Amino acid sequence: MCQVGEDYGDPAPEGPPPPRPGHELKCVKCKEGLPVVVIRAGDAFCRDCFRAFYIHKFRAVLGKNRLIFPGEKVLLAWSGGPSSSSMVWQVLEGLGRDSAKRLRFVPGVVYVDEGAACGQSWKDRARTLADVKLILQTVGFPWHTVALEEVFALPPSVLRCSAQEPVGTMGNYKVAVDSFLQQEHMLGAEGVGGSPNSTQGEEQLGQPCTQDPQHPAGPPPADQTEALSRLFDSVKTLTAKEELLQTLRTHLILHVARTHGYSKVMTGDSCTRLAIKLMTSLALGRGAFLAWDTGFSDERHGDVVVVRPMREHTLKEVAFYNRLFAVPSVFTPAIDTKAPEKASIHRLMEGFLLRLQAQFPSTVSTVYRTSEKLVKAPRDGCAAGPRCLLCMCLLDVDTADSATAFGAQTQDCSQMRPPTPPAEAPTVPCCSTEVGRVQNCFRGTKPCGREDSRARVIEQLCYSCRVNMKDVPSLDPLPPYILAEAQLRSQRYGLAPRLGECWRGPSRRWPPWGKVPRVWLPPRASPEIQEYLVESSDDDVHTGGSGAWGPPEQEGKDGQAACD
Repeated sequence: MCQVGEDYGDPAPEGPPPPRPGHELKCVKCKEGLPVVVIRAGDAFCRDCFRAFYIHKFRAVLGKNRLIFPGEKVLLAWSGGPSSSSMVWQVLEGLGRDSAKRLRFVPGVVYVDEGAACGQSWKDRARTLADVKLILQTVGFPWHTVALEEVFALPPSVLRCSAQEPVGTMGNYKVAVDSFLQQEHMLGAEGVGGSPNSTQGEEQLGQPCTQDPQHPAGPPPADQTEALSRLFDSVKTLTAKEELLQTLRTHLILHVARTHGYSKVMTGDSCTRLAIKLMTSLALGRGAFLAWDTGFSDERHGDVVVVRPMREHTLKEVAFYNRLFAVPSVFTPAIDTKAPEKASIHRLMEGFLLRLQAQFPSTVSTVYRTSEKLVKAPRDGCAAGPRCLLCMCLLDVDTADSATAFGAQTQDCSQMRPPTPPAEAPTVPCCSTEVGRVQNCFRGTKPCGREDSRARVIEQLCYSCRVNMKDVPSLDPLPPYILAEAQLRSQRYGLAPRLGECWRGPSRRWPPWGKVPRVWLPPRASPEIQEYLVESSDDDVHTGGSGAWGPPEQEGKDGQAACD
């Protein structure tokens, strides 16, 4: 394989090639204007042609996939960086009345303040938020600013994949567009216009660009900031910190989207960034999930789909466009700012690809085109299996004795569980009532639940997340919603064999309705867990999801009496 340090002759001259004698360099598109941008060798564009080329790539990606229907609410995940800022600007221009192919969805913007994870003071964070709000008010979309500390107030339901509506076919998309155009034509006679842009403008006149009332202005609670700092300080490596930050950010954006009724989330991942992410994911053991991590759409969350419309633009094109057309952005230090190249896998892979791209201009495009060929097809028997507790991907589960890396991780996880004490050994309470209530230890005279809490969480993770969790010495600093969901899943999965042993009868099978009810718990289950599982079961029944269980009343009482 080609390497950066190898000598391949004389270095290529920097900048565009000199024009041939007697011929003046012209734009490759219109053949008339003077070029101002050279994207690749021989691809020189004038200002107008480059703008048309850039906009066409953005709208062609959306039009080719046809996942966003007219009138649908779309949340734009804006970090303040060049790519996401350019994405917001493309949406703003696409909603204009003078646009040739006007976008027809209803946008909103979310900004996540990650200053606490990067060690910033509240004074610096407040200065950055002031710049952020100034830009968001200029854009004019409904916007939400949330702090990363709010992950400590998230409900455990954010980690559950909600029932997904069937993906619209091309025929359904055409019907939706025709219906939207008819509605627009009918409202046009009244002078309203009927477009999402005008409707959105009326909403903004009624509520002019104010912050979300659920996220009031001002610093987050001090205890949450301290808990977040304690969490990231406990992580050993920068690689694990970046993965954890990405996970918490995704959960927070997903919660905002569900709370405000957004069915799509747009991210500003560029072609260069996705190529780096693909190579990094391979190094981190996420090869089974590359199609979800780098594809145009990511449907792992069910009711909220993540789309990446900037995946055709390189960082060079984004930088040129933002500079030529004055696209505003905000610089915010990241968790890896000023870190050496070998500090993390992410930084190492980024430096390797960018240096290789400098000498071999087709490097990024080759890696990116490889990601387009990946297929979202889980292994046989895993299509409806359990999901990872953190990244929410389907677990590609192997048995503990399989000759794979996941099998080795599963075997290590099983060895982490404490041995069961002999029956004749006297048992004493493992912890006091107050400590047991705080630590969710409800086993009473059995071994304390804190001893195998780490194993309970690890066994619900995919291979990559298990490797990252090795750099987290203690799971106690994790947000409560992760630990609560891990305990709830353990209760559900561990309840089936115990209830199956209680069900007797030669002509009966367990359970008679095909699934184990979520609302049944061991006798010593905490009241919080009982209430949460009952609500979870009620939600599944109302939504008609795959987790809805409807046992007969009498059979349920008989089964519970048998277990008691």
